[in-house]
Amino acid sequence: MADSSVEIIEGCRLPVLRKNQENEDEWPLAEILSVKDIPGRKLYYVHYIDFNKRLDEWVTPDRLDLKKLQFPKKEAKTPTKNGLPGSRPSSPERDVRKSLDLNVQSASAPSRGKTLPTPKRKAESVSLATQVTAAIPVPSLPSSAEASQASVYPAMRDSSFSIKSREEHEPLASLTTNGTTRRLIPSQPGRKRKSCGGTDEDSQDSSDGIPSAPRMTGSLVSDRSHDDIVTRMKNIDCIELGRHRLKPWYFSPYPQELTTLPILYLCEFCLKYLKSLKCLQRHLTKCNLRHPPGNEIYRKGTISFFEIDGRKNKTYSQNLCLLAKCFLDHKTLYYDTDPFLFYVMTEYDSKGFHIVGYFSKEKESTEDYNVACILTLPPYQRRGYGKLLIEFSYELSKVEGKTGTPEKPLSDLGLLSYRSYWSQTILEILMNLKSENGERPQITINEISEITSVKKEDVISTLQYLNLINYYKGQYILTLSEDIVEGHERAMQKRHLRIDSKCLHFTPKDWSKRGKW
Repeated sequence: MADSSVEIIEGCRLPVLRKNQENEDEWPLAEILSVKDIPGRKLYYVHYIDFNKRLDEWVTPDRLDLKKLQFPKKEAKTPTKNGLPGSRPSSPERDVRKSLDLNVQSASAPSRGKTLPTPKRKAESVSLATQVTAAIPVPSLPSSAEASQASVYPAMRDSSFSIKSREEHEPLASLTTNGTTRRLIPSQPGRKRKSCGGTDEDSQDSSDGIPSAPRMTGSLVSDRSHDDIVTRMKNIDCIELGRHRLKPWYFSPYPQELTTLPILYLCEFCLKYLKSLKCLQRHLTKCNLRHPPGNEIYRKGTISFFEIDGRKNKTYSQNLCLLAKCFLDHKTLYYDTDPFLFYVMTEYDSKGFHIVGYFSKEKESTEDYNVACILTLPPYQRRGYGKLLIEFSYELSKVEGKTGTPEKPLSDLGLLSYRSYWSQTILEILMNLKSENGERPQITINEISEITSVKKEDVISTLQYLNLINYYKGQYILTLSEDIVEGHERAMQKRHLRIDSKCLHFTPKDWSKRGKW
C-alpha cells in the first residue's frame, strides 16, 4: 500500500500490517523509528503503539497503509515564555522547583509579626502493595500496619455466610499516573558506577561513558531519561548460544562492529562474544570452562545453581549482563558489577552445564530487594524455570533470615511470574492450615511473611489480587472459594520443578564489612 510519491520520515505514524497470535491479519498503529535504504527498496523500523517493544521490527513498504499517514507535529521555532519571544521554554522541573520555592517561602513567611514554625517532613516508608496490582480494580484494604495486626481466617470450603465489605479504609499507597508508587529516596554518598552505554564499546573492559551523577545504590532500574532513537531499536539480529539461536527482543550495547553481523556467536560457558563461527571454534579449543565460574551452591538432578561474585568474575558478569539486556527492557546496564551477586541456573548433560536463566541481587540492599534482575532465556520459558528461579531467591532469603521483594518495576512477564508464585505459595500455606478445637484456623499477615520470606506488602497485594480478604463482624477473614481451591490444585499438579532446601549449601556473608568485597 506504500506510495513512492510520499516520503515517509522518522516520527510518522500509520497502520502497519502484522500477524496476531491467531495468525490473522491486523493493522495496528505504528511509529516509524528509522528508515534505511538497501539495494532496490527501503526498509522501515516500526514500533507498534501500545505494544511491547519486543515486537518492533523492520517492515517492507508493502505493509504500510499510507491512506492514514500521520506526519510528526512540528515544534514552534521560537519558543515563548510569558508572551515574550526568544525566552527559554519552561521546563517541568524548573516549574516544579519554582513552585516548591514559592511554597516554602509562603509557609515560612511571618504572619502579622508572628513567626510560624515550618513543619518537619516525616520520613515514612511507602507501601508497595499496589505496585503489582495497580492495573486491576480491587476492593479497598486497610493500611498494611493495620492489616498485619489483624488476624485473618481461611473459611472452610462449605462455609456459607454473608460477607460485608468495608469501604472506608484508606488506600494502601498513593499512585502515580503509570500505576507505580512514588518514593522519596534521600541522597547518600555512593561510589560512581561506569555506564556501559558509553561511546567506546569496542573493548569489554571499556571505562568510558561515566554517567553525570553517581549511582547511589546497586539498583539497575532504568529511569528512561537517556532514551534515544539508538537504544529504542534492536541492534542484534540473531545470537547463537550453544545449540540455540535466539532472536533478541531489545537493544543491548554490544560493540558497534558486531551489530552488522547476521549472527553473533557466544561461548555458552564463558559467554564471550565472537564475530564468526571460526572464531568460536578456535575459542572453544582454548576455553576450559564447562560451567559458570563461581561456587555451585545447589544441585538436584540435572539442575544446578552457581553463585558468582560480580567483583571476582567481572568479565563473565559483564558478558552475562550484555546477554540479559537483549531480553530485559526495564533495566539499565553498568560495567561496574562489583555490588552484585549473580545466581546462574544451569542444566547438566554430558557436554557441561548449560545456562538456563539467572537472577542478580545487590550485596547490600537498603530496600530489602532480594532480586535486581531476573531472566529465563527464551528457549527455556514456559517450562517452570521462572518460578524455580523465584523460589530459589526466596530460599536464599530464608537462610539469610530476611524478607525480600524484587526490584521494581517488573517487566510484564516478570510480573505474571511473581504474581503466580506469590499466589501459589500463600494458598499452599492457607490450605495446609489445620483447625484447632473445631474453630477456624488462624494466621496473621506477619506469620505468612515470616514463613515464606515474602515481604508483607507483597503478601497483602496478593491477597488483594486474589480477592480473598474480606471484612466480617469486625475482623478480617480470608475466604477460599471452590474455584480458587480447584484452580490452585490444578496449578500445583503442573508444577513439577521445586527447590529442595536439603540440596542447598549456602552460607550468607555480611557484605557491610568492606573486606568481604
